[in-house]
Order: sequence, then structure tokens, then C-alpha cells
Amino acid sequence: MTIKEKVQKSLDKIRPHLQADGGDVKLVDVSADGTVKVKLTGACGSCPMSQMTLKAGVESTIRKDVPEIKEVIAV
Repeated sequence: MTIKEKVQKSLDKIRPHLQADGGDVKLVDVSADGTVKVKLTGACGSCPMSQMTLKAGVESTIRKDVPEIKEVIAV
């Protein structure tokens, strides 16, 4: 399984929680240096707490599941 596939699998675990609040997350890219780029959509895209969701929810889950990942950023 590639790193990108591992990240996608991790996002699939997070997705139901975001969808419950009217949002979602889309994987944009995984770079060779371990940076994951995601796009928060729906309610998450315009939520003032989206940075907290990104760092405390999305990034922490991905880094736990895929230790090779260094950072998750929203684009």
C-alpha cells in the first residue's frame, strides 16, 4: 500500500465525523517530503474552527495512522 493510499484510508476514518456536521475532506496531494494537502469542503470549508479541525482532528489521525507524514495543510 502506498503512502497516498494509507492517507486516503485514514481520511476515510475521519470523513463520517465531518459529514455529520455537513462537511467533508478531500485529499489533494501527498508530497515526497511528507506533506499532505487536503481541502475541507461543505460546512468545514467556511467554518471558523476549520484550522482546529484540521490540526486536532485530521492531522493527528493521519500522523497516527501514517507516521511518515510530517504535516497536513489545507489548500
